[in-house]
Amino acid sequence: MASVSELAGIYSALILHEDKMRVVEDKISALIKAAGVSVGPFWPGLFAKALTSVSTGSIICNLRAGGPTPAAGASPVGGLAVSTAASPAEEKKVEAKKAEFEESDDYMGFGLFD
Repeated sequence: MASVSELAGIYSALILHEDKMRVVEDKISALIKAAGVSVGPFWPGLFAKALTSVSTGSIICNLRAGGPTPAAGASPVGGLAVSTAASPAEEKKVEAKKAEFEESDDYMGFGLFD
């Protein structure tokens, strides 16, 4: 879990990004001070330095639990794109099985109202 100091730096950077301002040490420090949070003197500089060479917007847009995913239609690294779309025949088979399953009251050996 992130510490209060880390969260203060993260939220300050997000606020600056939202306001379309550059993420620099003095602005991060001012936001943290205005929030009344006490952090070590190195935290604002650490966040500013870490975010100078990257686009804050691209970091925000690419956040996921497993990391960034390829764009729609893009092929995976080092391989061919795999189609996940089912053919019409396969879709009919799946629909038929689903309908058969839903129509059967005793698929587990007993019915709900028996």
